Amino acid sequence: MSFEYPDDLKYSDTHEYARLEGDVATIGITAFAVDQLGDIVFLELPEVGELIEKGETFGTVESVKAVEDLKAPLTGTVLERNDPLLDTPEQLADDPYSLGWMLKVRVDDLSDLDDALSADDYRAQVEGE
Repeated sequence: MSFEYPDDLKYSDTHEYARLEGDVATIGITAFAVDQLGDIVFLELPEVGELIEKGETFGTVESVKAVEDLKAPLTGTVLERNDPLLDTPEQLADDPYSLGWMLKVRVDDLSDLDDALSADDYRAQVEGE
């Protein structure tokens, strides 16, 4: 099965993505991750103003199958969180890249994304090509 991986995103090998606009990154999880999880029933995200740190857990996503930690692809301060998504986490399955974003974060160091995967690299990793 093939999923969409927008070229303007940076991907982590733990299935989070970051869309960079200036020094603000929009963070979420990929379509592949959503598919692997199955029916998502609960989402836990940090509060606005909290610091998330690259490689550290910033929240959890719970499905009927599993609870997975969300790993920060970069370090920064939470500017905004997608509160409607907390009420209807199943929306992640509909559109993980626009409606299903999780956080907007002011990035401390843009070089945090230097080791991120491109869309092609991420696709090759998850589809085993």
